[in-house]
Amino acid sequence: MSYKDNYLKWLNDENLNERDKKNLIEMGKNEELIKESFTAPLAFGTAGMRGILALGMNRMNVYTVMRAALGLSKFIVSKGADAMKRGVLIGYDTRNMSFEFAAISAKVFEYNKINSYIYENVRPVPMVSFGVREMKTFAGVMVTASHNPKEYNGYKVYGQDGAQLSLVDSDELSAVINGIDDYIGIPCSDTVVTRETINGKDDYKLSEYITVVGRSLDERFYARVSSLALSPEEVKKVGSSIKLVYTPLHGVGFIPVTTMLDRMGIKVTCVKEQTVPDGNFSTVKIPNPEQSEALTMGLELADKTGADAVIGTDPDCDRMGVAIRDGNGNMVLLTGNQTGVLLTDYVLKRRAETGKLPENAAFVKSIVTTSLAKCVAESYGVTAVDVLTGFKFFGEKIKEWETNGAHQYMFGFEESYGYLAGTHARDKDGVSAATTFAEMVCYYKAHGLSIMDRLGEIYNKFGCYVDKSVSTMYPGLSGMNTMANIMEKLKNTDVKSLGGIDVEYKSDFSENTKTFANGKTERLPQAKSNVIMFGLGDGDWVCARPSGTEPKLKSYISVHADTMDKANAKADAVMADFIKLLKE
Repeated sequence: MSYKDNYLKWLNDENLNERDKKNLIEMGKNEELIKESFTAPLAFGTAGMRGILALGMNRMNVYTVMRAALGLSKFIVSKGADAMKRGVLIGYDTRNMSFEFAAISAKVFEYNKINSYIYENVRPVPMVSFGVREMKTFAGVMVTASHNPKEYNGYKVYGQDGAQLSLVDSDELSAVINGIDDYIGIPCSDTVVTRETINGKDDYKLSEYITVVGRSLDERFYARVSSLALSPEEVKKVGSSIKLVYTPLHGVGFIPVTTMLDRMGIKVTCVKEQTVPDGNFSTVKIPNPEQSEALTMGLELADKTGADAVIGTDPDCDRMGVAIRDGNGNMVLLTGNQTGVLLTDYVLKRRAETGKLPENAAFVKSIVTTSLAKCVAESYGVTAVDVLTGFKFFGEKIKEWETNGAHQYMFGFEESYGYLAGTHARDKDGVSAATTFAEMVCYYKAHGLSIMDRLGEIYNKFGCYVDKSVSTMYPGLSGMNTMANIMEKLKNTDVKSLGGIDVEYKSDFSENTKTFANGKTERLPQAKSNVIMFGLGDGDWVCARPSGTEPKLKSYISVHADTMDKANAKADAVMADFIKLLKE
């Protein structure tokens, strides 16, 4: 069907309410908007679906969510009665429509005789991932668009191991969802699911198939995060004297992060204006701790209070950004790579010092994460493993090692500010990241060092690393084609050098091939993915990959030298040449 036919099908559906009918009639005045909204369904990929909040089959709205919930229902029913009984845990963040999408999902599951467990109020991603494992549900749903602008929302699906669905399962679920042509007439139960009917409840049977969960499940999560503590003596010694500033950026992190820090005895001052749940994120342009502007109010408060560090988590509290004081007393924002390297070093250092570092210890990072992390891990005798971008692949490694005993997971992170300091969850965890970072501040302060001091020691030992990423947006219907053409060009272009440095190899992850300059080839161990990487020798590299959740192409670089000035110059020269390759 054409986009016009799809539009008219929605407009003329007898089940469409009057409000939405009026909005669709108004939309009919904008041909381009209809085209973007109705040409194709919103894709349900390996990370679920994410899109702009609006009417249309290519948008996030109650109809596309009900279609996804029906698809998940059919998927669960196909797995048998036990899967239906174990059911689905549903979480949601503070974004506009998150609760509504969570509630309607529970009603769709109930109509299909599938048990669901819905949180009584907003919760972070790691609590949902943990909850799936703890309650042994068959699946989990998290309604969130993570750090995207206010116009977006999304729908993530977890498997029974607490990780996002495997490639096999996500392909199967996607096929089921794509087989559903109807949007408007999807049936659901008539159970009343409102904030008033569930708020504050715990293990409360709302209806035959819907149960509300809350505080008791939270306590089990807090206990698991508390068990990750590595420096209780140092925290007890200086925890009440250090000064931290925290902002949840209007998201779900406020209660769990402050609860944990309070229980640790660590003093924290919150950015009051940003503790208010707000789907419009009224104090920031984009609620993304990767961007310095998001932490502006936190930095201002840190200067007023003389804080040692600033911690910020994104709306669904799976990412964490931090700032620390440099040698001149100024607050400096750390990159996700720098924070990850510091946390990796701290976790492995403390495990080694306390005799808790097993011989088969392993560290996991994504392929686009700094090479410095691998150097740090291996310096402790720890195996470093590269996986594709996305914490589902971290979860797969943990599950694999728990099954075969080959390794024990110690820590892992992605350059995009996602960290996991345990195996209690199988997704990024901003709560345990915040507590581990705060503990690290205490540890070094108790030993007369700052976080910046330790980062300097790491650079002195392994070299000065510069890790950068550049994102180029390709909006509109033609955006995906443009990105596809660029990636095809990279695959087929024989690149001899970048920034004056000879290319040692090219890795094409879509074909699982690594081709060296001398013609030798190797197979890559990761699953296939649309990523092209050029190796520049001594662990340095540059690569490109399309985002899996947004219409943008991301370019990454990791290079090092004996001084930071040399490393920056090297990075600039390489990236300048690489960007030229990315032009159509």
